[in-house]
Amino acid sequence: MVNLQGRIVLYDRVVTGTISFGEIIFDIKVQNIFNQDPQCYIVPGFIDGHVHGGDGADTMDGVEAIEKLSRFHMYHGTTTILPTTITRPWNEILDSLRAVKEVRQKGLAHLPDIRGAHLEGPFISCKKLGAQPPFNILPKAELLQEMIDLDIVRVITIAPEIEYIEQAVPLLTKAGICVSLGHTACSYNQAQHALKITYTHHGVAGGTHLFNAMGGIEGRNPGLTGALLDDDKAYVEMIFDTYHVHPVNFRLVHRQKPDHLLFVTDAMRGAGMAEGESELGGLEVIIKDGCVMGMNGYLAGSILTLDQAFRNALTYGATLPEATRLVSTNAARYQGLEDRGEIAFGKRADFVVMNSNMQVEQVWIAGERKV
Repeated sequence: MVNLQGRIVLYDRVVTGTISFGEIIFDIKVQNIFNQDPQCYIVPGFIDGHVHGGDGADTMDGVEAIEKLSRFHMYHGTTTILPTTITRPWNEILDSLRAVKEVRQKGLAHLPDIRGAHLEGPFISCKKLGAQPPFNILPKAELLQEMIDLDIVRVITIAPEIEYIEQAVPLLTKAGICVSLGHTACSYNQAQHALKITYTHHGVAGGTHLFNAMGGIEGRNPGLTGALLDDDKAYVEMIFDTYHVHPVNFRLVHRQKPDHLLFVTDAMRGAGMAEGESELGGLEVIIKDGCVMGMNGYLAGSILTLDQAFRNALTYGATLPEATRLVSTNAARYQGLEDRGEIAFGKRADFVVMNSNMQVEQVWIAGERKV
């Protein structure tokens, strides 16, 4: 049994105490008096459900790259990760999904928990590709079944207005895949219809990187953004690097959906690398001043890590428990991971130990120290 002492960030408060754990948490002892200033904060492990790359590696590059990017993000506090594909020819996407499955099946001790993959595209709108290459296709049943049979996709991004959506969503929800609406030019009614289909078939709905690659809210046209914010059950991703989403919009959404807003990085291979030229999905991009731009002028993923997103949330008004829910708890609930996402009796011993400046010092996964 291992003991960790410090300021423990629980779901709704911060306490001083000691956590006793093995693979799961056995006990949390709260102390009324701490003899010295706390040297560390202990928060639940971060969960990144949308991440393309990092440290020069990309999910589409295969097994070694998936291992490399996952290890990079683990050093920034990510204990559960969904390596994410990009819109490419279908055979390339399937190869990438097989690679994610291979890494998952290895169960390597030096990596975070690779629970599965996020399929971002190719079932998206040609009108809202963003930085995605133009290999978008329709979600025909035979393609979806080919993907489902791999049993590795946990979240899929899909545009509500594309053909075959009526047939696609029931297949996806039956397979236990979260349906995330995004990369879309849909109307409010089309978005609402896709949400209704998802719930009718007992599925979980989300929105891919809110405000990005979707229309904004206008006076007479709420669009997908309005539909997601008006829906009490829908979860929404946010890339909170302060480039993709303005801090004011973060605060507005956080007030509206405190338990259904979750941070993702959408990081690409340039995360952790020097500024300059890089690549995303075969397209040239430029990393400069903390953001990534494609040659078409669109933001092209990010170089964000979840520990930085956590610090950004604190900077712009979130409390420690609130920031923790944004990088951990809400994502766990979205993905149906009941064994993690908060520090509580019986949960997995996934922790990030941070210093007083909220820099990562230790990472524990299922009771074993990894960093």
